[in-house]
Amino acid sequence: MLSKPTRSFHIFESMKPNTIISESPRPIWQIPIAALFFSIATLIILFALYNIEFNEKGFIKFIYGIEPSIYLVSIGIAFTLTKSIHIDIKNSRFRPTYNIGPIKFGSWQTIKNYQYVSVFHQPTIGGDYIFEVNLWYDTNKHFELYEEHDYQEAFLIGFDLSEQLNIDLLDATEPNNFKWVDKEAWKIKMNSGTTE
Repeated sequence: MLSKPTRSFHIFESMKPNTIISESPRPIWQIPIAALFFSIATLIILFALYNIEFNEKGFIKFIYGIEPSIYLVSIGIAFTLTKSIHIDIKNSRFRPTYNIGPIKFGSWQTIKNYQYVSVFHQPTIGGDYIFEVNLWYDTNKHFELYEEHDYQEAFLIGFDLSEQLNIDLLDATEPNNFKWVDKEAWKIKMNSGTTE
């Protein structure tokens, strides 16, 4: 799993049969920085290819020659990587996707036997906290859907998904005080515009 993101997520479609939950786009200033790292890595590889010798010693020299490009590409990826979750409610499929610029990686996972959705308060390495939204299924398995620093945004994602799947929502944000959410009361709050 990725390190805990500090960027916010957005729902591109309000929990419909096909929904995408996605991190917000990277700041525009990060794109040229990523392009610079990718360009330098490409130049290193091209230079190593130009000077390659077709023997065992030459191959070893080539491998050592392109080693810095691996680090540079990793840094470039860190400046461009975003995550999204594609949810196909109708076919009970979920696909976590990692996007590096226009390139996407991820595969569909079919999940049956939904139990409940939980919103969990998770400490991070730096001492902060982040809210996680998980879909629990098959008794004790869970699928990590979403991470956010804002409780209300994370809670609304969990609420919408639990409504779509017609399952319960667990508020697990207070240690040792987990409680099932009264969704009918929350619907009244949301309709009146008071969700604090």
